[in-house]
Amino acid sequence: MTNKEKEPKLKEVRSILVSQPKPSDSKSPYYQLAEKYNLKVDFRPFIQIEPADLKDFRKQKVDILAHTAVIFTSRNAVDHFFRLAQESKVEIPADMKYFCISEQTSNYLQKYIVVRKRKVFTGFKTANDLIEIIKKHKNEKYLFPCSDIRKEDIPEFMEANNIAYTEAIIYRTVASNLSDLADVNYDIIAFFSPSGINSLFVNFPDFKQKETRIAAFGPTTAKAVRDAGLHLDIEAPQPNAPSMTGALELYIKKANKIK
Repeated sequence: MTNKEKEPKLKEVRSILVSQPKPSDSKSPYYQLAEKYNLKVDFRPFIQIEPADLKDFRKQKVDILAHTAVIFTSRNAVDHFFRLAQESKVEIPADMKYFCISEQTSNYLQKYIVVRKRKVFTGFKTANDLIEIIKKHKNEKYLFPCSDIRKEDIPEFMEANNIAYTEAIIYRTVASNLSDLADVNYDIIAFFSPSGINSLFVNFPDFKQKETRIAAFGPTTAKAVRDAGLHLDIEAPQPNAPSMTGALELYIKKANKIK
């Protein structure tokens, strides 16, 4: 019987591994969840970022100054874009426009530019939000700095609507070394991207789910879980639980028989 066919029984939850960095905010909902239900919650990034060096960037023959706007979908993209611009000795013009996927990303821009003096357009949270804004600025020449692993929605939209854009790979997403977790077991492992699932099997090719419950955030992550032959126990977001911690709490209440 495969992992996909074998559904784990609803057992009590006492430990969770979150495949992301440890939150710096002491008020993180993960800490609140751990305290509320007396859980062991550990954090471990399953993926890490490898910056593209200047030589690799130049091989892509990307002319930053040939563009009038930059699309940022993460803080990593912001960091490595300005790093490579500096290493290339390119001074970003004051009239460059920035299209950011979220307020968090646009706020992060302040590390490199004076936002109030620049044209910054901000989506609510998703690529679809950002696409709605880009629709109103179709005549820009966009630069899309990104990872070697990225979603297709923005490139597909740009191509379908004949909007000028250039994609530049400025960092790579690779599996972290998780060898020290080989003999460590958790009741739940929470994943946030297909790359995290890939990292699991890169590190542990013979991984068997057994009684471990799998949580996934977002439809692409959920699909990656199922495609890997794993049983998906907890899926977020849900209508009554828009966050991972919310979905985890619903499951924990049921598994631990908490009213």
